[in-house]
Order: sequence, then structure tokens, then C-alpha cells
Amino acid sequence: MPKLILVRHGQSQWNLENRFTGWWDVDLTEKGVAEAKAAGALMKEKGVIPTTCFTSYQTRAIKTLNLALEEMGRLWLPVTKDWRLNERHYGGLTGLDKQETRDKHGEDQVHIWRRSFDTPPPPMEPGSQYDPGADPRYDGIDVPYTESLKLTIERVLPYWESDILPVLESGETVIISAHGNSLRALVKHLSNISDEDITGLEIPTGQPIIYDFDAKDDGRLVPGERYYLKDS
Repeated sequence: MPKLILVRHGQSQWNLENRFTGWWDVDLTEKGVAEAKAAGALMKEKGVIPTTCFTSYQTRAIKTLNLALEEMGRLWLPVTKDWRLNERHYGGLTGLDKQETRDKHGEDQVHIWRRSFDTPPPPMEPGSQYDPGADPRYDGIDVPYTESLKLTIERVLPYWESDILPVLESGETVIISAHGNSLRALVKHLSNISDEDITGLEIPTGQPIIYDFDAKDDGRLVPGERYYLKDS
């Protein structure tokens, strides 16, 4: 039966510095590299080997995928990159220290911006320091200036339905290397989590999450309960 592997990228430099990252392109730390390699080693040990791969346009997710595949001896696998798997856009919070932002705006307001389902942060000013709009990887893309989790879901799920699910339906074992919020969007959908409950879900870095799928008589795929590969 088809199998889906979800991996949040290893620790990034701005994870370490406790800054809002979003669409800004930061690299992995040494710890993040180690987490990515460990994820690949665990998949190899457990015999959970992907046959095709999806990731975002962001370096931290791409490198995590490549490092994991290298550990498995699978760097040759086909990889599809798409901006719709990018992290949620944190708007005007991008680059800010999270604690300093709490001190300035208050714990409650920052919690709303970070964890509410449909309240986005203040929008980023076009042309500001961390605006990715001039990045050539986004040529022809209507780059957002802020996103809530709800808005992130609205770009992730259509891509899931149109591009990833058909690959699973063909019997492939699919790995998606992406980000905390783009993966929360998928987990919310696959595990049927409510708008209220998804705000409390954390996706840890470098820990493969597995969904095993069953095929119904009409051919539809139905996901089973998600689990962490380390616990299997």
C-alpha cells in the first residue's frame, strides 16, 4: 500500500536565533544537518525508503531532503520542487526576534499571530529587507505579503490534490520535505484535525511522520493514523 513520509527540515539558523523566518531563505545549522542525516539513517534502518520526492523552493528543506536521501543511498531519486510547499509567510514579522516581538506587542498578540488559524501577521512592506519578491525562484509567482495558517492551507491542499495524491495513488512511497506550517496544513487535512485543535500541533524538526494508506473499493486512498517513524 502507498506510504507518505513527512519531514520538517532540520534546525535552521533562524530557528536557532529564535527569529520569524517564513519565506526568507536561511540555511541549516550543524544541528540541522545532523537531524537531516539522522532522519535518513532512520528511514534506512526501518526500511521505509521513498521512491519519489517533493520539497519546497527553500534551501533548508531542499538540503534536508538531499542529506536524508544521501544517507539512504537514494540521491538519484526524482525530486519535484514547488513554492506551494514553502513555509507560511510571516509578513512584517519576518526577521524579528520572537522574544523582542513579545516584549513589544505582548504575549497574547504574538500568540494570535503565530497560532491562530485565520489571523495573519501584519503584511510585509513591498521592497523591504526580507521581501522575497525579487528572488528569481519566484519569477511569475504572486508572492504573498503575509499568510495565516488558513491561507497556507489554501495553497498547499490544491497542490496536494493535483500533484502529490496522484503519485501516491500510483503506488509510490512519497516523501515531502517541507516546513512546520506547510506540513501542519497537510496533517490537518489527512488527520481531520479541527481549526481549533490544529493551532496546538507542533511538527518537530527532522522527525519523519508516516501515513500508511489503504485503498477503498472505488480506488480512493484513505490515510491511516499518523505516527512517528522512531516509534514504529
